[in-house]
Amino acid sequence: MDTPEWVSQIQIRNAEERDLPALEWEGEFIHYRRLYSQIFQTTREGRALIWIAEWGEVGLIGQVFVQLASERFDLADGNKLAYIYGFRVKSAYRNVGVGSKILGFIEDDLFRRLYERATLNVAQTNRLALQFYLRHGYKIIGTEPGQWAYIDHLGVRREVNEPAWRMEKLLLG
Repeated sequence: MDTPEWVSQIQIRNAEERDLPALEWEGEFIHYRRLYSQIFQTTREGRALIWIAEWGEVGLIGQVFVQLASERFDLADGNKLAYIYGFRVKSAYRNVGVGSKILGFIEDDLFRRLYERATLNVAQTNRLALQFYLRHGYKIIGTEPGQWAYIDHLGVRREVNEPAWRMEKLLLG
């Protein structure tokens, strides 16, 4: 696959509070509004990162969350293991190298922070994402029940049941 020249123009940066509405993707992910706000708070505490990918006047075309420290040490131990999640690229910008650019940036950043491994979960039904991560050196190391809950933008508790593959990669820089 040849990467189009415009992919080199994509800027990847830490999200700021003013970016939170853009993470809702014109309403598609509005139900995560409170969750995004909570995650942003953990960035202020130094336990997480929110990265956004922007392209010129188009604006946000991708995003990813990185948990540096978690109560679940099997996901992120605050020292050598970080957890990548919420990785999205808008559909119009997929399969041209945008995801690869973002993932490479994230891995390089974690390596500079002296993290040795990155872990993530990918839904067992998401074959394209699974193939993407396998191509980028992630290995399946187990399964995750994928049962969690959050409070949506209307204050309603939502239950999620999304069995996933646990994947991991050694970060070599």
